[in-house]
Amino acid sequence: MCGRYLHPDSAAIERQWHIGRGNSDPFAARYNVSPTTLVPILRHDAEGAGLELTMARWSFVPHWWKQPKPPAMTINARSEEAATKPMWRDAFRNGRWHIAVPTLGWYEWQSREQVDPATGEVRPYKQPFLLRRSDSAPFCFAGLASLWQAPNGAEPILTAAILTKTASASTAAVHDRMPVVLPEADLQAWLDPSRNSAAAAAEVVQRAESEFVFYPVRTLVNNARNEGRKLIEPL
Repeated sequence: MCGRYLHPDSAAIERQWHIGRGNSDPFAARYNVSPTTLVPILRHDAEGAGLELTMARWSFVPHWWKQPKPPAMTINARSEEAATKPMWRDAFRNGRWHIAVPTLGWYEWQSREQVDPATGEVRPYKQPFLLRRSDSAPFCFAGLASLWQAPNGAEPILTAAILTKTASASTAAVHDRMPVVLPEADLQAWLDPSRNSAAAAAEVVQRAESEFVFYPVRTLVNNARNEGRKLIEPL
């Protein structure tokens, strides 16, 4: 599961992945990215000359979807079933619709209890944890994209989902699932529009990075309206 994450600003993304000119306006770093918002993604540009930075709505809608209301619960695609499930299989098998989602880390939650000092009542709450690289360097989730034409005749919308997998040994103490994190050496292979087989995509997924660190952060993260570096300070 990956329901919230953080991403670098546009200049940092362009420097890290050697992108000359983004296909979007400059944007700031975000520390509490929530579903259905516009998020930065990397993909091969139309001319095949290199990587392109653009924006997509984080909530996948398959190209064949005809209902006016988008499907629910499509921010994550389970990699184990992406090759066969109708929601994901076209994008998973076609390298043209593979994307990389730049990030600095993601959040997971655990259920806890605390005593209200005023009443003595025991109240449940959700404790957030930040998971990131030990060196705090940016990295990319593997993702899938789709260009959806709403039936009301509006402009087509580029939509996205993040692939997930079983948690690695380094993250399993927090949650049993985690995003598929692309090794830098596999970024081009994942984004290659000529790779059009589920087997080729699955090979890249199997090489996903697994070593991450985590620590608890303040429950400010629990409110999607909260933003800023204060959200990632260790509790």
